[in-house]
Amino acid sequence: MYITENRQYQEEIQTQASIPLPWERLKDRSILISGATGMIGSYLIDLLMYKNKSHGLNCRVYAISRREENARARFAPYWDREDFQYFSRDINQTLTLPSLQADYVIHGASNTHPVAYATDPIGTILTNITGTAHLLDLASLIGCRRFVFLSSVEIYGENNTPGLRFREGDCGYIDCNTMRAGYPESKRAGESLCQAYIHQKNMDAVIPRLSRVYGPTMLSSDSKALAQFLKKGAAREDIVLKSKGDQYYSYIYVGDAVSAILWTMLLGENGQAYNIADPTSDITLKDLAALIAGYAGTKVIYEIPDSVENAGYSKATRAVLDGTRSRDLGWRPAHTIQSGIKRTLSMLHSQLL
Repeated sequence: MYITENRQYQEEIQTQASIPLPWERLKDRSILISGATGMIGSYLIDLLMYKNKSHGLNCRVYAISRREENARARFAPYWDREDFQYFSRDINQTLTLPSLQADYVIHGASNTHPVAYATDPIGTILTNITGTAHLLDLASLIGCRRFVFLSSVEIYGENNTPGLRFREGDCGYIDCNTMRAGYPESKRAGESLCQAYIHQKNMDAVIPRLSRVYGPTMLSSDSKALAQFLKKGAAREDIVLKSKGDQYYSYIYVGDAVSAILWTMLLGENGQAYNIADPTSDITLKDLAALIAGYAGTKVIYEIPDSVENAGYSKATRAVLDGTRSRDLGWRPAHTIQSGIKRTLSMLHSQLL
């Protein structure tokens, strides 16, 4: 059963469609979304397609991903609708989309988990730099109203100041001379590309910097620690922790991440970055593992990571964000880490039944 058939997920999408956004700005408009079948892109498309059907938004959705077979399965309910169109493209190649007109472009395509970082470090970097340039070129060509680059908490690196929450102007430490640095450094470069296009080509762009995102739309291939915890918890198996678990990070539920992206897209200031974070979802990895094990009725066990996993893991031990700027736009998350994890486990477990 696909997540779109899950009753709890359907109810959540209905609730999300009622958040107090200026939805009228999207009426009769169009949005191009790269990384469409990913955790964030697919949720966003579900929300927009529901809003079209139930609220007459009439916002045309253009979806881009590399594998049409996966897209056909994920977006089967929308595939033949007039307000949805899919393009199978590798954004690392020059993009040709004949006669396309889109008011907004949301760039969500990226390698976003440790195994991908370790096994395809070149592709990780190119997607965040070359792929971003190709989408910016396309956005400039079609004259879109706004470009949205989904960035990451990882651009800050390691926080060496106890008690500090990264604000948008801060910069932590990253050892750039490592393979693992390819992801955060290329995300930084992607942000710089956005600024270059703003100043050289009069692009309008905003940059949501996302905390570590989780939720029921996560992919089965996701190898992040939290994704592995959730898969184990949904299956009612012991949670496997492959470190001491002292890492202290900011997390965000996927529904809250999507609402924040829409807030920044519709209300953000050109050229600004916005941390997408809330202090009720800051937690250590070991406490996160214990939380999931408690909900699942299992226990936490410790294992040594294999070489591929270890190579792909973030080296940052503390990376928490100050989300004041996004809250000043009016955005408010609906979930704490406790309620978000509980909701995710419930939906993932029902998918296994």
